[in-house]
Amino acid sequence: MAIICERCQNEVSGEDLHYHNNQQLCEDCYMEVLQRPKTCDVAATQMAKKPRRAAGQTGTEGLLEIQKRIYEYLKENEKATRRQVMEDLDISELELDKQVAILRHCELVKGRKEGNQVYLVPFDY
Repeated sequence: MAIICERCQNEVSGEDLHYHNNQQLCEDCYMEVLQRPKTCDVAATQMAKKPRRAAGQTGTEGLLEIQKRIYEYLKENEKATRRQVMEDLDISELELDKQVAILRHCELVKGRKEGNQVYLVPFDY
């Protein structure tokens, strides 16, 4: 009988099976669950800003293409929900989490709550 990862639905061999919160996970999903990106991390912000300043980088200079796409999308739309960004840019939730954390550390993107909804917005919005 095959063991299926409860997150990605891929088949898992016995040695690559991990348990987390009563779920059977493959190695990749297990690592993703344990190492979620943190957007609010003062040390990471300082570590991201210092080399950018030293290199004279501002705005989207030195960013990956996906980071530039997210930033430009938010600049163009002024604000968007995470779901809107994922759907419009065709990226996964994990990928969005990783890239928004980096953009937040570079002080280019932040979250802003309006009523019961949280939006991603340009940092200077």
